[in-house]
Amino acid sequence: MRYVVFNQKGGVGKSTIACNLAAISAQLGWRTLLIDLDPQGNSSQYLLGDVAEGEPAREGVAEYFEQTLKFTMRDRGPEQFIHATGFENLHVMPSGPLLEELHGKLESRYKIFKLREALDALDAVAEDAEFGRYDRIYIDTPPALNFFTRSALIAGHGCLIPFDCDDFSRRALYALLENVEEIRADHNRELAISGIVVNQFQARASLPRRLVQELRDEGLPVLDPCLRSSVLVKESHERGLPLVHLDPRHKLTQEYQALHDTLEAALEG
Repeated sequence: MRYVVFNQKGGVGKSTIACNLAAISAQLGWRTLLIDLDPQGNSSQYLLGDVAEGEPAREGVAEYFEQTLKFTMRDRGPEQFIHATGFENLHVMPSGPLLEELHGKLESRYKIFKLREALDALDAVAEDAEFGRYDRIYIDTPPALNFFTRSALIAGHGCLIPFDCDDFSRRALYALLENVEEIRADHNRELAISGIVVNQFQARASLPRRLVQELRDEGLPVLDPCLRSSVLVKESHERGLPLVHLDPRHKLTQEYQALHDTLEAALEG
C-alpha cells in the first residue's frame, strides 16, 4: 500500500503524520519506506538526522530523478537510493536541495511517471534484498500541486489529507479534492482518498469541533481519531524519535496508533 500525504497548505503537519504512521507500520513488522519529496527535507532529517560535517550528502530521490534525465545504460535501481534508519523495518529515500533545481527539467521532459516506475521496480527486487518489496510506503509531498506531488499521486494508492481546523484550510480542501480526483481520472485509477487527518485538534475549542462536524455532515471522509495538539511533537522532532519510540503511552501517540488501526481496518475491509 502506498500512501501519499498531501495538502497544498503548508504547516499542517504532513511530515509529522507521514513519519509517525511509517514508524508505527515498521514497529508492527511491516517493511516500510518513507519517500521525502519535499525539498525542505523535514522527513529526512526527522528519521535520518543531519548529515555530519565533512560527510558526503546522502543520495536520494533527487539523484534517482536526475539519472532519468541522462539516458545512460548503467542506471542504478531505486533501491540504491534508499537508506536504513535506526529503527527496524523503516527505510528512507531522502530529499535533497537538488530537487528544486530539477523540477523544471523533469516537468519539461515529462518524467511524471518515473516515481511509479521506481516503486513498481522495488516491488520486483529479490526477496532477500536489503531494500525493496515494501509492505507500506508513505510519500511526503511539498506544499504545492507541482511535478513532485503529481508524481506521487500518480504512483500512490491512497491519499491522506492533513487538515488543521481553520476556515482557510476548509476552503482549500475542496479544490484539493477536485485536483486529486482529476489525477485519479486521468492517470491513476487505483488512487483513492484514504481520508482527512485532522491535526493539531483542540477538543475544548468550539471552532475546531464545529468545522470537523460540518465536514462529516457533508459526507467527507474524516478519519478517527483527530490528532491533538501537543508539545511532544516538537520534542519528537528535536530528538529524531517518532512518537511511538519517544513516548508510546502518551495520548497523542495512542491517537496515532488508533489512526493507523483505522487505515489498516479499511484495507482489510
